Amino acid sequence: MNTQTTAIEVLGITKSYGDHVVLRGLDLTVPAGTVYALLGPNGAGKTTMIRILSTLIGADGGAARVAGFDVRTQPDGVRRSIGVTGQFSAIDELLTGRENLRLMADLAHLPAREAAARVDELLARFDLVDAADRRAATYSGGMKRRLDLAMTLVSRPRLIFLDEPTAGLDPRSRRDLWQIVRELLDEGVTIFLTTQYLEEADQLAHTVGLLDGGRLVAEGTPAELKAQAGGETLDDVFLALTGHGVTPESDDELEEIR
Repeated sequence: MNTQTTAIEVLGITKSYGDHVVLRGLDLTVPAGTVYALLGPNGAGKTTMIRILSTLIGADGGAARVAGFDVRTQPDGVRRSIGVTGQFSAIDELLTGRENLRLMADLAHLPAREAAARVDELLARFDLVDAADRRAATYSGGMKRRLDLAMTLVSRPRLIFLDEPTAGLDPRSRRDLWQIVRELLDEGVTIFLTTQYLEEADQLAHTVGLLDGGRLVAEGTPAELKAQAGGETLDDVFLALTGHGVTPESDDELEEIR
């Protein structure tokens, strides 16, 4: 794990939609080669934070650097450096698994021979070889999420944003994705994770940030937060530090229904 460089730096980020303030001067730092889990109740601003850091929307104030690039003035550099897997699958269900991956390789401008090799590599890695030439519409929920993540990895990003990556998956499929995250971490990939499953953050994260009311109300390792709150689980921590719990539902934030 490489913690000598910083993958994400955020200073005083703010964001509002009309009179609704979503982020209120957020600061955070993510060392390269680590997993940072941002937790919070529905509407807390988690997806907004990912959208700002991945240059999909602009912040109202503050500054942020991702993979060494300023998200406001160097968006192309950010986009070349990252991968994003959102709450909702980006796959085209009319295409086969192989065709979805090849489409991403074409968008990444990979040479034909390299693209074919990369597609085969990812199909094998994500246990999709047998289903490679079936339409993605026939895939199970777990297979679709694996394909979605595989598509994110085609261009070999060193920093990946995972927004609710296991929402709606059965426990076995969720644990399969946890193993993939651990393998990516072993390869030096940095992962910024949002999740409603607090056990997921406990299992995977080096650092956990608790977002409530647009502010980071606590930050630390899972063990540090449990000690601070006097709890045995991150559910206990969240209840103690925010006064309410987190339910395993999709994070339907304001910008998603504007």
